[in-house]
Amino acid sequence: MGKLLMLGDEAIAQAGLDAGMSGMYAYPGTPSTEIMEYVQKSKQAKENGVHAKWSANEKTSMEAALGMSYAGKRAMCAMKHVGLNVAADAFINSAITGVNGGLIVVSADDPSMHSSQNEQDNRFYGKFAQIPILEPANQQEAYNMVHYGFEISEKFKVPVLMRITTRLAHSRSGVETITPKAQNELVLPRDPMQFILLPSVARKNYKTLLSNFDNFISASEESQFNEFIDASDKSLGIITCGIAYNYLVENYEDQKVPYPVLRIGQYPLPKAKIKHIMETCDEVLVVEDGYPMVEEMLKGYLGKEKVRGRLDGSLPRDGELNPNLVLAAIHKETFTLDPIPSTVANRLPAMCKGCGHIDAYVALNEALLEHGKGRVFADIGCYTLGAYEPYQAISTCVDMGASITMAKGAADAGLVPSVAVIGDSTFTHSGITGLIDAVIGNSPITVVISDNYTTGMTGGQDSAALGRIEQICEGVGVDPAHIRVFHPTPANHDQMVELLKEELAYPGVSVVIPRRQCIQTMKNKELVTKVKELGLNKK
Repeated sequence: MGKLLMLGDEAIAQAGLDAGMSGMYAYPGTPSTEIMEYVQKSKQAKENGVHAKWSANEKTSMEAALGMSYAGKRAMCAMKHVGLNVAADAFINSAITGVNGGLIVVSADDPSMHSSQNEQDNRFYGKFAQIPILEPANQQEAYNMVHYGFEISEKFKVPVLMRITTRLAHSRSGVETITPKAQNELVLPRDPMQFILLPSVARKNYKTLLSNFDNFISASEESQFNEFIDASDKSLGIITCGIAYNYLVENYEDQKVPYPVLRIGQYPLPKAKIKHIMETCDEVLVVEDGYPMVEEMLKGYLGKEKVRGRLDGSLPRDGELNPNLVLAAIHKETFTLDPIPSTVANRLPAMCKGCGHIDAYVALNEALLEHGKGRVFADIGCYTLGAYEPYQAISTCVDMGASITMAKGAADAGLVPSVAVIGDSTFTHSGITGLIDAVIGNSPITVVISDNYTTGMTGGQDSAALGRIEQICEGVGVDPAHIRVFHPTPANHDQMVELLKEELAYPGVSVVIPRRQCIQTMKNKELVTKVKELGLNKK
């Protein structure tokens, strides 16, 4: 017990440990990464035997967490928002199987796309799955919600989605902790058929889920996280969701808003509270960071005239909210940011000096000169920065694993040679299945797996590919004669170019592995030792 200064991510992790969590499952992804990292560094987690290892991808982490829940233990699964797209199959079906031990799925959304390829709002996933959703406004609520989330997960026998955003994940505040709870005992489900989604079982389980929905609404009505704050000026009512409450109250002295406010932190929406603010106020402004989910629902029930928000332009349709935008919406004014002075130059992100990806791209660009541009399909990782000058080496970056499958599709269309560039961790995350497709089709593509021994973009977490890439490629059917490794350095440039040209000319699937440790992990003695033991540092 005590008060700690914590990131939102850290508050969630500590709450999980204090709530008796037995397993933490995740794949690195900003802004969720620090949840797992906190558990991995925690003395409390080690002493209590809490499982905390990175998974190969978000789908496997979701399935492993569900497996721990099956065994009666409390588990947490964390990912960034686009990670839930990868885990969606298991996530949606976990609402149908239900849970045994408590299960919380944390989605860290990224409004304004600070480090993401979209700004999707995963409250829609929770609504789609028809399960309770928790959305904290601050770090203390995040901590408290984890305890509460495990309780209602076990009470209603369903997973619970916790949705946070970048600002909450990566800002700090004081958090009061409570006495840790013991972990659950190992206990199997009472119904041996609960987790077997044969159609006859799934239909029965789905009826159970639907019958529970009124209970979810009742829990929202009674929830401490859904609060109606009355005020005298009924010309406007304001509904805020999660962290958006802060953007509202920062505009007023002592955080006293002159209009009635309904704070939403738990879903499904509390119907009675919604009805009350709608009936007592002339119009309602919905302030939610992300998509206009609540606004859409209210406009569907009450018409467009009475409800304002992102859909009618009162608030911008994209990007994060802030206090100025909220205040402008209240007073029906237009707020624009001050223009950036022309003297301030835009600085593009860049790869680290001395990065092996740079040398690999320089060689690849030269090897492709005779074929022309537009042939390199890249993936999610540090190497995506090869899109910028001076390299301009890639043409696509869509989602995790898409490089290999898009290269295959382009080759199928006649763009030969086609090249895929993918990192070692992304390869084991979701590139292997694409490589299998390419092998089956004997596609004329060259797959460059840039191996820096780590998950570099998110801070140097363990890579599931460490020491395994050649065996994996050979195992799925790539000809060993066309699995080539080189050490990407300027001194080896001519050798790299020649090797790449040879594989670009091969009319089948070839794999080229530029291999050199990420310079940001050189101080990681444990990783350096592993690399030496595996013989990966041989040049």
